Amino acid sequence: MKTHFKGLFFTTLLSTLLLLQGCGGSGGTASSGGGYGYGDGPPPRDIDVSGLPDAVPKHEPITLAGNKSPYTVLGKTYQVMPSSKGFRQRGLASWYGNKFHGRHTSNGEVYSMYEMTAAHKTLPIPCYVKVTNLENGRSVIVRVNDRGPFHGDRIIDLSYAAAKKLGYSDKGTAKVEVSVIDPADYQNNTVASPQLAPDPAMLPVAGVETVGQDSNAYLQVGAFNNQLAASHLSQRLAGVTEYPVVVRQQSSPQPLFKVLVGPVTDHLKLFDLKTALGQIDNIRPFIVYD
Repeated sequence: MKTHFKGLFFTTLLSTLLLLQGCGGSGGTASSGGGYGYGDGPPPRDIDVSGLPDAVPKHEPITLAGNKSPYTVLGKTYQVMPSSKGFRQRGLASWYGNKFHGRHTSNGEVYSMYEMTAAHKTLPIPCYVKVTNLENGRSVIVRVNDRGPFHGDRIIDLSYAAAKKLGYSDKGTAKVEVSVIDPADYQNNTVASPQLAPDPAMLPVAGVETVGQDSNAYLQVGAFNNQLAASHLSQRLAGVTEYPVVVRQQSSPQPLFKVLVGPVTDHLKLFDLKTALGQIDNIRPFIVYD
């Protein structure tokens, strides 16, 4: 009887530890009574997330770390999806915060409750998803870099900051829709298409775009509905080009912040610059005129 009791004790202890630790960082964050538990909680001081930019989708290779398949947690086996393309899901979202802040996620990165990230049980890591709070209509874009949640019927765990932006950090959980974002589609939809009005009097040389003599030529490298995201890109590019990098606001038909490099008056330098900037990840510059 004593041997049986000791074995039962250690089995129960092991199950409890697994529940607390989960897989990666977020396995035990969601308790049955709210969005977090087991000693987890918000940061020690309230934070303002109103100006926090969403994650910016970009092409990233699927890593070995974090994508072991199949894997088993708490007696249940999960298969990581070979592709996230077209994935859409509805269900409950929870969040994880202070307890896991600074710990490693499933793919070896360091979790920060202030960044726009998430944990999912079967999506390939990394990938980007749009999460919409179906109770208030708010949406955020987060980068999936962790596994979980493994408690209850939650489908996704968001970072504390992402949950607060969606308006459910105090409530704990919310009904959401999760949809995967294709980085290529995101870039095409984010960067406005060039609106060029070529002068019929100017005959272009085959294979070469012509710069108008009476207008300033710029390279548009991005357009965002978030000023902080535009500022981040402009600061990033300021160190790689000698030309000014500016952010211009367009107020209609909707607020848009365009990141422009220029003006560039020499058409040969313009195309050289276009080629150089095009080598940077997720930058697809095109010529616009002022």
